[in-house]
Amino acid sequence: MTALLHGRDLYRSFGQTPALQGASLSVQPGEIVAVMGPSGSGKSTLLHCLAGIYAPDGGEVWFDGRRLDQLSDAERTRLRRTSFGFVFQFGQLVPELTVADNVAIPLLLGRVSRKDAYAKAASWLDRVGLSGLGGRRTGELSGGQAQRVAVARALISQPRVLFADEPTGALDSTTGAKVMDLLVSAARQEHAAVLLVTHDAGIAQYADRVVTVHDGRVTEPPVIAAATEVARPASLIEPEGAI
Repeated sequence: MTALLHGRDLYRSFGQTPALQGASLSVQPGEIVAVMGPSGSGKSTLLHCLAGIYAPDGGEVWFDGRRLDQLSDAERTRLRRTSFGFVFQFGQLVPELTVADNVAIPLLLGRVSRKDAYAKAASWLDRVGLSGLGGRRTGELSGGQAQRVAVARALISQPRVLFADEPTGALDSTTGAKVMDLLVSAARQEHAAVLLVTHDAGIAQYADRVVTVHDGRVTEPPVIAAATEVARPASLIEPEGAI
């Protein structure tokens, strides 16, 4: 199968500090790949290069047959808005806006009508178990609720790839597991590939494949045995207030 997303021999430095030193990684359509490694190993930099946020200093990034790293800034921005979704450690929701506003943002930026954008936002809030909370400010939410909003925002545009950088890093283990159940189930229902950066081996077990970044290079260790034992939830919705 041809890879949907592929980084080949990637190099990236910040000043005199190397972050990637020949890293390569491929992600297949619909595949969930976890990237692990110690702090400072380059795993988040790898995600940012594959997502077109950073341009690598050397190497190639290909997405769906296109050379992503050779696109202009405007073209990469458009690609991130239409084909990629993002969930970060602290959600990165806009605090001045309501929950519904935050979820609808990708569609509004894509010039979808306000009526359609907010109708779809309401549908997604229902899917993630937050029906009726669209009018709240994000500061009124728990950490788990905020990450549910971030998942809805990331997937509302039906992206081909969901990039998740430590999506449970700010949550306790129980809440983190519930967010991952939601994220994985939603991504599979939307047929989105997932590139998941995590330091938590338990979270990595949700992936189909686990790779490790060390000193800016990618290695593929043996598959974690428990990865095949993680239950895939049949439904996205859990009682509101569970997290």
